Amino acid sequence: MDKVYGSAEEALDGLLFDGMFIAAGGFGLCGIPELLIEAIKQAGTKDLTFASNNAGVDEFGIGILLQTRQVKKMISSYVGENAEFMRQYLSGELELEFNPQGTLAERMRAGGCGIPGFYTKTGVGTQIAEGKEHKDFDGETYILERGIVADLSIVKAWKADTTGNLVFRKTARNFNPPAAMCGKVCVCEVEEIVQPGELDPDHIHLPGIYVHRLIKGQHEKRIEQRTTRAA
Repeated sequence: MDKVYGSAEEALDGLLFDGMFIAAGGFGLCGIPELLIEAIKQAGTKDLTFASNNAGVDEFGIGILLQTRQVKKMISSYVGENAEFMRQYLSGELELEFNPQGTLAERMRAGGCGIPGFYTKTGVGTQIAEGKEHKDFDGETYILERGIVADLSIVKAWKADTTGNLVFRKTARNFNPPAAMCGKVCVCEVEEIVQPGELDPDHIHLPGIYVHRLIKGQHEKRIEQRTTRAA
């Protein structure tokens, strides 16, 4: 099975539909599947629900889909760097389901492992716990969180071989592996594609069984918060 496609548009062909649920990797501006997000923008797919730690910034990442009003709902942990995200949420234009970061990552991983739900102490006694099942274990209260299974996963890795084995570089190994796991179909963009056997098996972060389509592309290296000092 050939997993390598010539462009983001080709890799997403036949997968997109209005109202779909997409899991996206990335943390801040690191490891964002920017080429695939741009292709979704150009496709005009709308009423999207995204599970992603954050939504990038106004001009980058999922932020560009917020600008075009293609996103209906976000399942996220952090929204502080995206002014349009905050504006749409506060004005009631965008539905938002807040998730603690660890809970969101585990919901993705659980969905990818076929685990329908799990109990966690995180969020007990807060708005996060409202409407969720509570259960006591060893004298402590936990809430039930459901695993996430998305229609599509879009992720970014550093290297891949043609069978889809992935290697992430440093901070980009954040939400990308669990996001990749939880999609019914996973499309990944990478900086380099090599032949099978060229990746050290001990260095592979995500096995190719989770990855269905691959593209290679040029990526922008953005800095979210630039901090400098006088020379």
